[in-house]
Amino acid sequence: MIHKEEEVSGACDLRCHSGAMDERRGFRAPNMATYGTMAPPYEPNYPDSDRAPLLPGLAQYPEASALMNPALAPAVMSEVASLTNPAVIIDGPTAPPSDWANIPGYEGMSGHHGGKLLPPPPMPDVGPTPASTNWLIPSISEDDARRALLEYSNGKCCYGSSPAEEMDFQELQAFNTYRYRLETFTELRECDWVTAPFTGQPVDSAAFGVPPLPWDIPINIPALFKDGETKMPVPHTSSLKTCPQCLGTCRTVCKKCHGTGRVQCWVCHGRGRQFEKACHHCRGQGTERCTICNSCKFVKCEGCSGYGQILNFIQLTVTWKNHIYEFVADHNSDFNTELFKKVTGEKIFMDEKLLLSPLVAFPVPSINQSSQFALQQHRTEFFSTGRVLRQRHTIQLLPLTKVEYVWRENRYNYFVYGKENKVYTENYPQKCGCCVVM
Repeated sequence: MIHKEEEVSGACDLRCHSGAMDERRGFRAPNMATYGTMAPPYEPNYPDSDRAPLLPGLAQYPEASALMNPALAPAVMSEVASLTNPAVIIDGPTAPPSDWANIPGYEGMSGHHGGKLLPPPPMPDVGPTPASTNWLIPSISEDDARRALLEYSNGKCCYGSSPAEEMDFQELQAFNTYRYRLETFTELRECDWVTAPFTGQPVDSAAFGVPPLPWDIPINIPALFKDGETKMPVPHTSSLKTCPQCLGTCRTVCKKCHGTGRVQCWVCHGRGRQFEKACHHCRGQGTERCTICNSCKFVKCEGCSGYGQILNFIQLTVTWKNHIYEFVADHNSDFNTELFKKVTGEKIFMDEKLLLSPLVAFPVPSINQSSQFALQQHRTEFFSTGRVLRQRHTIQLLPLTKVEYVWRENRYNYFVYGKENKVYTENYPQKCGCCVVM
C-alpha cells in the first residue's frame, strides 16, 4: 500500500536567530594603479525601480510590509516557490551603498571582483653606498679537505673510508666565487567592499568621523624581510541595511528542491519503478523528501546567515612581501652551480637601509654589475605598486675547492663547497657494486 506523504507546511520555523556569523562575503573591485572616479557602485538585486526584479517571474517587488509581516510572508514566499527557478542565485549581498560612491581616497571601488590596489607614497632619493675595501677571503686547508671527504664517505652506506684516510694530496685549486643577494621588503595595500551578517556588532559609520586615507591608517609591521598579511575594516566606512537576498525574512527558497520540498529519488532516478516493480525507496512516487530543507521548502539565508541584516564596510588588506634577487658569479670550473643553492656562504659584506644604491667597489666586476641590475629591476617592478620599507643586500663568499689526489697509484678528484664543506664527486674510488650507476 502506497502511503501519501503529508504536505509540509510552508511555515516551518526558520526564525531569525542570534549568534556568530557563518561567513563573510564580498566583491572585489578591479585592479587599479591610480585613483579614479567611476560609476556609482554596482548593487546586484537591490530593490530599485530602474533595475530588473529581484526574483524571476515577479513583475514587482513585494511590499516590505508583507515581507516583514509573519502572517503574510509565507504566502508571498509560497508564490515565489511556484516559479521555475525561485531561488535567488547569487553568491551574497556584496554591493556597497550608493551614498558611499565617492569616499575621498577610495574612489573607483565598484563592488566587482578584483580589489583596488592603492599606489604608495613617493619614495625619497638616495645617495651612493660608501665603498668597502676590507674583503675577507677565507681558504680551505688540507685537513679540512680530508675531513670533508671522510664525512662524505661515512654518510654513504656502501662507501669505504680508506681513500679519505690514505690519499696523497696533489693539488688544492681554489675556485671560490661569490653570491650577491638583494632583498626588497615592500608593503601593499588593497581595499575591497565586503559584507558580513549583522549580529549586533557596533556600526562604525561616517557619523563617527571622516574615513582616513588608506596610507594614513597605522599598521604594525610584524617582522622585516618576512612575508605576511593582515586585514582590517577601514574606520568610519560601515553601513547597515536589510539583506537583499531574503529581504529581511532570514530565509530563501531551497536551491536543492527549488521550493517544492521534494527531490528526484536517487534509487529509481525519478521513474518510480525498479525491476518492473514499484521503487521500494520512494514507494513508486519518483521523488523523496529534500534533506537540505527537510521538506520545508526554505533554508536559512546564506547572505545574512539568517539574521535578516548585513553590515557593509571597506576592508583594508595589507600584504608584506620580501622580494629576492640572487646572482652567483662565474667560478670557471666544471662544478654545477645549482648545488650552491643547498649551502650557505661566508658573509663578507652586508648593507641595510631604506633605499640602497649599487655597489661600485667590489673586486669582482660581475658582482657590481649584478647589484646595479638588481636594484634597477626591483625599482621598476615594485616601487610603483607598493611602499618600500627596507632594502638589504649581501655578498657571500662561496668556498669552492677542487681537490686532486692519488690513492693506490690512481688519480681522483672531488669538490669541497659551501660553508658546510659539502663534497661533490663523480668518481669516488671505493664503493661496492650496488652503488655503481650503470
